[in-house]
Amino acid sequence: MIRVLLADDQALIRAGFRVLIDSAADLQVVGEAATGREAVNLVRSTRADVVLMDIRMPEMDGLAATREIIADEELAGVRVMILTTFEIDEYVFEAIRAGASGFLGKGVEPDELLNAIRVVARGDALLSPKATQGLIARFLTEPSRGEPLRSSQLDVLTDREREIVALVGLGLSNEDIAEKLHISPLTAKTHVNRAMMKLGARDRAQLVVVAYHSGLVRPGEMPD
Repeated sequence: MIRVLLADDQALIRAGFRVLIDSAADLQVVGEAATGREAVNLVRSTRADVVLMDIRMPEMDGLAATREIIADEELAGVRVMILTTFEIDEYVFEAIRAGASGFLGKGVEPDELLNAIRVVARGDALLSPKATQGLIARFLTEPSRGEPLRSSQLDVLTDREREIVALVGLGLSNEDIAEKLHISPLTAKTHVNRAMMKLGARDRAQLVVVAYHSGLVRPGEMPD
């Protein structure tokens, strides 16, 4: 059973998500939070697996709450998925950099939401890869993003791992990578996991950030 925590200051949105999530046999809502501070406290007490985190909340916003959850070693297994409105918010990118596993619009289709929770919970695929890729590309082109990583920081990777990190940055799943490189999905997953370990990336979302910052992938570049 995947344990889900809902963090949103709008009770109606939480209620709708709860009904949908609890309708799935393998998912269970274990708590609701109306503020970021409440979300952090409930994650610790409920031992939730996945947090659906809104950005704009009182007391502590979703970005600060995400940072606190990710920084807590006792919550290492918790995944945060950012919920946002239709317009992409800059804070979503910051949350991904802080360790969130992806984001979804609040108008998401029911089946997509349920599948996204499962994807994030198992940690082996980036949620909405092409959408996340586009978001990261947009904000990495802004001058306020800071200096990019040096390509030499990828020297810890093998040539194959560098190739695979680039493909992850382009939004490809393990299955897509396997097909493109003529390897098995399990081998692709193994390479991805090794790259994450070597680079200190918490999940695939952070590998996407690394791929862009290091120059392995350029904004606007698309897979062949």
